[in-house]
Amino acid sequence: MKTKICLISSCGGHFMELMQLLPLVQGKRYYIVTEKNVASTGAVKKHPHHYLVQQERGGISFIFKFGWNILLSFIYFVKEKPTTVITTGAGASYPTCLFARLFKRRIIYVESFAKLDSESVTGKMVYPFADYFFVQWPEMKKVYPKAIYSGSVY
Repeated sequence: MKTKICLISSCGGHFMELMQLLPLVQGKRYYIVTEKNVASTGAVKKHPHHYLVQQERGGISFIFKFGWNILLSFIYFVKEKPTTVITTGAGASYPTCLFARLFKRRIIYVESFAKLDSESVTGKMVYPFADYFFVQWPEMKKVYPKAIYSGSVY
């Protein structure tokens, strides 16, 4: 099976960190999945990409948006058939990580630069099954003992 990389994150800071990882996939087959908003649409237009609905935790609409994003994530996963998923979080990326786990694909998680001494919600959920789990601060090795510290993405 030829390598194909899914780069996925929520929008905002997670997406900015994900874009810092683009040099890692140059010359490889890849695609980007992120929530659709003003910032992401301009940044991904020259890359193969798919959009999820922007979701914010809280409120009744979250349940419907997250449910829709689970369906979209599954459709994109089946269509693209990635061999590796690289994510910087947050919640919108979790379903794709679960599908990668179910289909025995490699998962590389990069914990947020904003997390200096505590786990993120998504990081906490993905840590037990990620193939590679990176932290961007040495102090985070206390939080995630099996994580890899190799500096920040910036």
